[in-house]
Amino acid sequence: MSKSIDKNKFQDPNYTLGGDIRASVSFHKFRTLWFNLGSQCNIECKNCYIKSSPRADHFVYLKPNDILPYLDEIDSISKNRIEIGFTGGEPYLNPDAIELSEIVLQRGHKLLILTNAMRPMMRPKVQKGLLTLKQKYGNKLTLRVSLDHYTEEGHDKERGKGSFRRALEGLNWLDENSFLINIAGRSEFAESEYDAIQGYHELIKRNKLKINLDNKEVLTLFPEMDENIDVPEISKNCWSILNVQPRDMMCATSRMVVRRKNETGASVLACTLLWDNKQFETGKTLKQSMKPVQLNHPHCSKFCVLGGASCSG
Repeated sequence: MSKSIDKNKFQDPNYTLGGDIRASVSFHKFRTLWFNLGSQCNIECKNCYIKSSPRADHFVYLKPNDILPYLDEIDSISKNRIEIGFTGGEPYLNPDAIELSEIVLQRGHKLLILTNAMRPMMRPKVQKGLLTLKQKYGNKLTLRVSLDHYTEEGHDKERGKGSFRRALEGLNWLDENSFLINIAGRSEFAESEYDAIQGYHELIKRNKLKINLDNKEVLTLFPEMDENIDVPEISKNCWSILNVQPRDMMCATSRMVVRRKNETGASVLACTLLWDNKQFETGKTLKQSMKPVQLNHPHCSKFCVLGGASCSG
């Protein structure tokens, strides 16, 4: 039986509860810049990483003028094109999603969009926009479709009755139109990673999709994120004990831009998951955000260091 989390943990940004120096991650270079297009979603998942729902408005919709300064800043920071990620909420609820995509792709960056592939993405106007982007930019555009489980029962348990069927409709449309597709699932405690991968293989085969899951980047299985389950704090000594490199953590190579409700401008967060904790708000500009991040949250331990997960492509 899982042990409940010790509420005394993850309090001091510099030291663990046991008195050890807390691990931190220095910024290395930009690999991915995330934009949260808005926290609103067409559904409400049981365990949403970012508390999205049809009523969620903690992040308002980003507009072109919100993202342009950050794209300009990337151009000044990096000589190379990088991966830009759109997340939410459901990105296709943002009325400017297609225009924002065009702005990114015009600059030569790769664009990864996280979507549930349901009704917002399947609106005729959005479909037309996606087809135009596909024709102009080809495989510079990747859509990562959320399928929490390879069974209808498992997926609908998380996302609501009928979600699996509607997501498959969107997934089939993307496949029929030869979009570059990734799948995001969740690791269930009751099954092995091998069983999960085989389950997704069967799903792809049964639906006659062209997705090649032999490419490891195509299927991402995220750890379950239950904040009520105890996880160890990560000390500076853990890097060598676990044989894990700080540079492999998401916060070494990525940041997320959001615009909070009632704020006049956007902010930069250290992580896509740690959206409601001010200690992970790193500034208003990318330059300000390139500072070390203290791993002072259970998600740092469960998702990144021990789970080895990354939101990037």
